[in-house]
Amino acid sequence: MTTYSGTNEFEGATFVQAGFKGATLRFSDLTDVTMRGVDVGGLDIDSHDLFFGSLIVNGVDVVPYVDAELNRRFPGRELQKAESPEGLREGWDAVRAAWRETVDGTPRELWDAHVDDEWSLVQTLRHLVLATDAWLGRGINRVDQPWHPIGQVFTGAADMGFDMSVLREPTSPDEVLEVRAERQQQVTDFLARATPVVLAEERDSPWGGSWGPTVGDCVRVILEEEWAHLRYVRRDLALLT
Repeated sequence: MTTYSGTNEFEGATFVQAGFKGATLRFSDLTDVTMRGVDVGGLDIDSHDLFFGSLIVNGVDVVPYVDAELNRRFPGRELQKAESPEGLREGWDAVRAAWRETVDGTPRELWDAHVDDEWSLVQTLRHLVLATDAWLGRGINRVDQPWHPIGQVFTGAADMGFDMSVLREPTSPDEVLEVRAERQQQVTDFLARATPVVLAEERDSPWGGSWGPTVGDCVRVILEEEWAHLRYVRRDLALLT
């Protein structure tokens, strides 16, 4: 199977009676793609950015329905958009409990298992360590070098200037659990003392760019990361089991 990587050659292209059956698109830009008269049986779309835009199917924007269904499946997820300290604390408690249930309920032999190129459970926990370091450590607390060395970076991090030399492989899954618990406690401790005034303070994005988030925005990103990756892990574990 041919692989196209790092190419823009399909931008603005038109495909007529073309076959894409079984094709896989990863980390690709499908913004404003228009499909007409297409067969979509079994089409599987997974987009972390889905809720920042629209997805029109037969003239209906399905994003609100997807959002509502995920809130039903993951009680407490709706609080990732909370504005008050109390709402954010409740949302954090909910996702932390959901993660505890998932980790405790997953057999150890599946911790390093993964589906295709997706992250394993252990890799996902390592990524959430990095996400906490980014949005709490660097974003909220303004620590220049907040990175724990076992963090799992996302695709393209090096191109954004991330110093990959600070990272290493963990010594064991137990080390990952230990560091993950430390980072979770840091979020818990911060939210315990957060006030509306603190949440309204402005910060710089830990990944650069023009967006200047508030402290509350940084917390909401943490919650979005937690819920999104919990969904990914549960999706893959269901396939593995």
